[in-house]
Amino acid sequence: MLQMPYDGRMLNERITERCPSEFLGELPVWNRLIALRLAREEDIELTPAHWVVLHYLRRRLVTRGQASSGRVLVRELADELCDRTARRRLYQLFPGGPVTQGSRIAGLPAPAFHADRSFGSVE
Repeated sequence: MLQMPYDGRMLNERITERCPSEFLGELPVWNRLIALRLAREEDIELTPAHWVVLHYLRRRLVTRGQASSGRVLVRELADELCDRTARRRLYQLFPGGPVTQGSRIAGLPAPAFHADRSFGSVE
């Protein structure tokens, strides 16, 4: 079942602490206001369901590192949402792809091979 997201400030601190990897130390500062601005630029109005996905993406990077692929990450997100319609809902929440667009709004790099803005798009 869905869990309450961690506090964004705490995640930024933990990401900074765990920066033996080259990209973790160079992540931009991220908080709720920044996420709202990034979502507005993507024409998305963030709902509680969006925040669950964004905080999951950040928490996953902190606890397990970068996903090996976008497919793995979409599968994990769908499992987190715990129902048969989870993938469809993810693409409804993030029409530009839950991995690519979700990562951008969460202030994170997309997994390898998913820099294309159209990856995972429903268009």
